[in-house]
This record gives sequence, structure tokens and C-alpha cells, in this order.
Amino acid sequence: MSGGGTADFFYREAQRLGYVARSAFKLLQIQKQYKLITPGSSVLDLGCAPGAWLQVACQSLGPLKNGGVVVGIDLKKSNLTSSLYQEQKVKVPSSHCDSRVSTVCADVMNLPKDEVRKLSPQKKGFTVLLSDMCPLVSGITTRDAALSMELGMRALDLALGGDRSSDEPLDVEQQEDDVGVLQSGGHLIVKLLESEDTKELMKICKPVFRKSSWLRPKATRSNSREIYLICQDLH
Repeated sequence: MSGGGTADFFYREAQRLGYVARSAFKLLQIQKQYKLITPGSSVLDLGCAPGAWLQVACQSLGPLKNGGVVVGIDLKKSNLTSSLYQEQKVKVPSSHCDSRVSTVCADVMNLPKDEVRKLSPQKKGFTVLLSDMCPLVSGITTRDAALSMELGMRALDLALGGDRSSDEPLDVEQQEDDVGVLQSGGHLIVKLLESEDTKELMKICKPVFRKSSWLRPKATRSNSREIYLICQDLH
């Protein structure tokens, strides 16, 4: 484990409290400030590996009797032999999770919206969409930012639906897949690597959510450009 004292603190705290990653504290802070996940919420977690946000999301639902559901999606590959790779679901952490948490192994970038919607209760969509997705960082700032933006736009596309600016008529199949999976009144959290382009995402979100704001959680490493877009109450 490398990094400064603050990073070491969150790493140690995650181990002490049974979280599978220090990133749990980022969502814990977001929950403390915004209270987006409430009892009965249906939560979709994009890029859920290794499962820390699944843990916090489930905790935020309250006791099992309160209901709610947490669905995580990630593309996880397990190296079985030197020449064979097999896709496997992210394991649901044993601590801080219960029967309301499940995971799906899939590529978020290619997963149709109607397939995602089928994962929600009564197939009516989710009330909270979390995206902690991050590209494999190359160290090339502009490239990493562009890849992060692509993931962020995909999360937004899943939440809201396709291109709203186009006047072109859609066929029936396109219309079905153009409907976003986030319910009216729902909330969206998207992680991005900060750049000039991230402002574009805010421009898209401001008119369609009651409130949109930026947050850099305290658990973020000092040398990281990570920033979170918090969107509340979809119109």
C-alpha cells in the first residue's frame, strides 16, 4: 500500500470495518451529504467490482424488512490458465450485504437498455444509478480523460435514454431501447476524471435534474483527478 497518511487511513479503516475497498468511504460521504439511497430504493451499480459500493448501497437500504434491491454490473475476467479466460460475476461481499444484492457479468458499453431494465423490480427501472466506472489508466492525461468521459456518457445514456436532441423518428425497436432505466425522481452518480470535457456532462444534466453538483470525496487520493457528478431528482 502506497500513498500518503490520509490514503493509509481509509485503507486501514476499510479493513477494520469489513469493506472490500477504500472506495466505500466515497459513497458513504455521498450518502451522508445527499441521502440518495433510502429504504426501498432500487439501486443499479455500474462497474461494481470489487463490491465496496454494493456494501454501502445495501447498508443504506436499512434492515431487510425495508425492502429494496441492489444490482451490480461489471465485466470481470478470471485468468484460469495462461491461454484461457472466463468471464465471472463479481462475488457479492459476505459482509454488509444480504439477499437483496446480486451481480451480473456483462459489458456495460454493449448492454441494451431493455436488458438492464429487466434487472429492476417489476422491470420498471431503478431509483438510483451509480457509476464508479473508471478506464484502465495509461498515464496519458488526455487519453484517460477521454476514456473516462466515454464511460460517463454511457452511464448517462443508460439513465436517461438516447440522443434527445435528434428530431429523427425512431422505429419501434429503437424506441424501446431509447428509454432510460432511471425512474422519474431518481438520482444519478457518475465518476469522471476531471477535464474540460466533463463540463459538457453537467450541461446535459442540469436541465433534466432538479439539482446537479460536483463532489470530490475526502477518500479520493491526493494525486487523483477523480470527481463525482451528483444529480438529484430526475424531472
